[in-house]
Amino acid sequence: PLPGVYQDFRAVDAGQNLDDDLIPSAKAAGVQILLIRGSLSEMRDGILIAPGPKTLLRFDHDDEPPASTTRTLTPKQRRRFEDVAKQYPDEAFAIAGNTLWKSPNWTVVFRHESIHILALSLDPQSIRASLDQGRDYVAEDWLCDPGGFYFMAENNLGAFDIGDTVPLIPGTHLRANFPIAAKIRLLDDGKIVGETEGSALDYAIQKPGAYRIEAFLTIDGEEHPWIFSNTIYTGKPLAMEPTVDPGSPEVEVRRDISYVAGKPEDAHNHQLDLYLPERKRHFPVMMFVHNGAWRTGDRSMYASFGKRFAKTGIGVAIPGYRLMPQNPHPAQIDDVAAAFAWVCRNIPQYGGDASRLYLAGHSSGGHLVALLALDRDYQKQFQIPAGAIRGVIAISGIYNVGRMPDFQNADDDPSPMGHVHPEAPPFLLTYSQWDFLGLPKQARDFAGALQAAFTPVQLLYVPGQGHVSEMLATLKEDDRLARAILDFIQ
Repeated sequence: PLPGVYQDFRAVDAGQNLDDDLIPSAKAAGVQILLIRGSLSEMRDGILIAPGPKTLLRFDHDDEPPASTTRTLTPKQRRRFEDVAKQYPDEAFAIAGNTLWKSPNWTVVFRHESIHILALSLDPQSIRASLDQGRDYVAEDWLCDPGGFYFMAENNLGAFDIGDTVPLIPGTHLRANFPIAAKIRLLDDGKIVGETEGSALDYAIQKPGAYRIEAFLTIDGEEHPWIFSNTIYTGKPLAMEPTVDPGSPEVEVRRDISYVAGKPEDAHNHQLDLYLPERKRHFPVMMFVHNGAWRTGDRSMYASFGKRFAKTGIGVAIPGYRLMPQNPHPAQIDDVAAAFAWVCRNIPQYGGDASRLYLAGHSSGGHLVALLALDRDYQKQFQIPAGAIRGVIAISGIYNVGRMPDFQNADDDPSPMGHVHPEAPPFLLTYSQWDFLGLPKQARDFAGALQAAFTPVQLLYVPGQGHVSEMLATLKEDDRLARAILDFIQ
């Protein structure tokens, strides 16, 4: 499976006419989509029939023999070719195409060259959108299955796929991954700007351009084209509104409340801020844990987030916590557990309803709230009442940290994925279109594990946002993520 938001669907160009006998051949060849000329869109026996684009990304087969040379075969030569083709159909088709067969062998044709479409799901709308946006690549699948190939751009704003325009900021890299070693070429506006051999490519973008990948395999001394990708573009950084604290007469703010006693140097991180609906009682409360890869960040950065939800009638508690590397795991989860225990005990005196408490967190904060909600040892250690957590909102969270260096020396299992159980509270898991590489797959895998344990879970995809911008966007009244949070709590 790909680490980003999209799945890789195999498509072939079925041309003008679609005969029913093509469907069994497509299934036998592992094809999921037949692209046709016309407007027909339907599913037939698990195969999506969809209109193709006006122009298809494809290889140029300049080395194919002209048809005139194939008509001079003697009967003996044709019989010999047909015998060889039975034993090596894919290689024979690569040499001669369909010109030497009495009738087309559609299974061989369909497993030869494919248009791989990167889409959210196998439905006409998703496939049409991906084709329109150029989210595809062509592969000679008969040479090698390209499953696992990806070509993406990454920076501190998120990860961007084929067809996207990546905001060009310092630290922007192009990354390509292949299932086997190949000869890799990186092109910018059609000119080769980098070449390497191997199963991966990493290239720092220094200037604007239109970048695509070509990969070749050498077989028996001959170089064959294998993968041609569509383009990743570069553009100006996304226009993101800064986090502003506008103030609101509808919200009461209580800052710098100590939730646990600790070392004097940790006093600031052992405090929380409350954002409370003014003149209301018995309101639900969401404790939000900030991001920062367990190493950076501060609760003060989320004042606008707290006020945004307090104005809707939801109390918000935002704690600080000790940061790595000065404070290795489990300092972070210990502090989050201590902060939530404080909320359980004390929120009624501020008007909150202790029977309606929710955990929320972004990125590494999503990891911490998911771990607290699932690991009953932490709940017992900090005397958090059973059932106190009514629900968990994990935004672009990290649910499997087992291979991360910061957790290698942990005495416990710090991955939420390892603590899934049937008594868990409901979850809302989200990821965005330009999220960090790997997080969409982690969200899907974690949602599957929760569902397998009969835990209620909602999985939300947020289009048009990245790992950073998705939080800023929640300040807007019509934001999809903000609406999902409100619906989940209310």
